[in-house]
Amino acid sequence: MVLAGGAGKRLAPLTADRAKPAVPFGGLYRLIDFALSNLVNAGMRRICVLTQYKSHSLDRHITTTWRLSSLLGNYVTPVPAQQRLGPHWYTGSADAIYQSLNLVYDDKPDIVAVFGADHVFRMDPRQMIAQHIRHGAGVTVAAIPVPRLEAASFGVIKAAADGRTIEAFLEKPADPPAMPGSPDMAYASMGIYIFTADALVEALRKDAGDDGSRHDMGGDIVPQLVRQGTAQVYDFLTNEVPGAEPRDSGYWRDVGTLDSYFDAQMDLCAVHPIFNLYNDEWPILTQVPSQPPAKFVHDSGDRIGRAINSVVSNGVIVSGGLVRDAVLSPGVRVNSWARVERAVILHNTIIGRNAVVENAILDKNVEVPEGAVVGVDKDHDRERGFVVSEGGITVVGKGQVIPP
Repeated sequence: MVLAGGAGKRLAPLTADRAKPAVPFGGLYRLIDFALSNLVNAGMRRICVLTQYKSHSLDRHITTTWRLSSLLGNYVTPVPAQQRLGPHWYTGSADAIYQSLNLVYDDKPDIVAVFGADHVFRMDPRQMIAQHIRHGAGVTVAAIPVPRLEAASFGVIKAAADGRTIEAFLEKPADPPAMPGSPDMAYASMGIYIFTADALVEALRKDAGDDGSRHDMGGDIVPQLVRQGTAQVYDFLTNEVPGAEPRDSGYWRDVGTLDSYFDAQMDLCAVHPIFNLYNDEWPILTQVPSQPPAKFVHDSGDRIGRAINSVVSNGVIVSGGLVRDAVLSPGVRVNSWARVERAVILHNTIIGRNAVVENAILDKNVEVPEGAVVGVDKDHDRERGFVVSEGGITVVGKGQVIPP
């Protein structure tokens, strides 16, 4: 099960018209493609995506892109909130699964993997499942070691001396517990869980009857299994992905804010990227639009079509402009003498002649007129109604025309 029902308010305005897992990333992809690719590459091909808010574009992407062979019993299917248990929407991630338990009853699995839909990472979940089965856990929680002083913004796992049994699951603790044998590091939960199906069903039923519960997987279900002594932690850094290089091994980003989303995109642009999209042994899968290859034109004086340290998708035309440290989605056009630097430009956006875009995210179908400037003067950007993130990234919503 892939949890894709979050509203993604911290990514607004990118989520003004779409669910967070449907937000484009890396030029060609949607955020949900990373979780689905990890599952499908590992041979896990019976997948339900639980949706709720503004789910049309997400549903369309799943149904048109992720069509598996029903002849072989494989599927990726969106499951909207159906109010099966009463006239209310999902009240938390655990409630989303509880309201969808008919899916578990229908398929009768032994193991249920629960993944978030909005993380950028590579992982072979078979290795986590193998540990789960080998040690007889009720739930196994994937965790990534982070510096202990930085762990206060995560759900943190306190592991026993064996390094595997979970003694406590703490939400954003002021004093995060250290990993066994590593006093300066702490285990941060990644929102990835492997459950024995019977343990999951029992825990969800108990949680549903608790009026004081927030019905959250990390905040309520895992602590319940911790108290039973059946919760274990899986160290993500031990996961070996086929084709992974040492530089991007163990890469995981929660792109829950505009700054983390922007930074993760910039990770793709380096000569030796921190996250490598060019791993043919464990590909990130998506539907590639039928558009021509990218084109770079003009080479006269200062009118040169160039892209440096950038990810440029098909259908892009860089016509006499400069692109540096940027991610360009399909159909983007950068016209003569324009400069695009440290920017994420989504589909079909037009950058006019002599325009400047830097330290910015432009959503789909934005028009930057000739000579306009975005991202340089943050006060001016705010005056024009644009969102400016805490890290100083200007964000322009879908379909806007940049005013002077």
